[in-house]
Amino acid sequence: MPEQSGPALAFDGVTKRYPGGVVAVDDVSLAIAGGSFVALVGTSGSGKSTLLKTVNRLIDPDAGRITIAGADVAAEPAPHLRRRIGYVFQNTGLFAHMTVGENIAIGLRLAGAAPAERRARVDELLALVELPGEVANRLPDALSGGQRQRVGVARALATRPRLMLMDEPFGALDPVTRASLGEAIRGLHDRLALTTVMVTHDMAEAMLLADRVLVMAQGRIVADATPAALMRGEAGAEAEALAAVPREQAHRLARLERA
Repeated sequence: MPEQSGPALAFDGVTKRYPGGVVAVDDVSLAIAGGSFVALVGTSGSGKSTLLKTVNRLIDPDAGRITIAGADVAAEPAPHLRRRIGYVFQNTGLFAHMTVGENIAIGLRLAGAAPAERRARVDELLALVELPGEVANRLPDALSGGQRQRVGVARALATRPRLMLMDEPFGALDPVTRASLGEAIRGLHDRLALTTVMVTHDMAEAMLLADRVLVMAQGRIVADATPAALMRGEAGAEAEALAAVPREQAHRLARLERA
C-alpha cells in the first residue's frame, strides 16, 4: 500500500475560449484535495471534458493556471507531464494493431523501460484489473468492451501515476459491465491511494462512486457537494435537475420492491 495519498490539484482562474467566441471554461477556480475521488458532472457542452483536459495539457487554457502538488503543469514539456498522469479515454483509445500487452506498456517503452521490466509490469497490471495474463498476446478487437476498458485502465496505471483522469470511462458499456467496472475503479482508487477526477454525465454514477461531485454549466462550476447533500436536494437548481432523475428512479424501485 502507498504511504501517502495522491497529489492535490488546483485550478486558478482557468478559462478556455474557442473560435467564434464560445467560452468552454469560464474563470474556474477550484481546489481538489489529494487522495479524493471527484466526479465532474454536467450536460453535453457544459465544459467538463475541456476542463479535465487542461490538467494533462491535451487542451491549453487561454488564461489561468493549473497546479499538481503546487507545481504548474506548464512548467515542463507536455509529454513528461503526461507520463505522471493516468488518463482513461471514453472509447479506450487502444491501438488496434498492437497487442494488449504492447498497448499497456507503451508508456513504459517511451520512458525507456527494458523489455523484461515491461513484461513484468504488464503481468502485474493485468492481475490488478482482474484480467487473465493470456490476454496480453491478444489484439484489442478480440476482447469485450468491458475488457478493453480494463486494459485502458491498466495502461493508464502503467507508469505508476498518482493522479488519474477519466473522461466518460463507462459511456459505451452496458449497465451490468458499467456497474462492475465502476466498483473496480473505485476499489483501485482506494487501494492505490490515488487522486481521481472522473467526467460523467450520469449523476447516479457520480453519486455512487465519488466523494465529491462538481456540477458544471456554461463553463462554470455551479455546484460543489457531497453525494448525500445532492440526494437531499441541497446543492442548488442546476444540481437538483440532474439529481432528481436518479432520486425519483430510486423511489420508484423502492415502491416496486415493497409491492
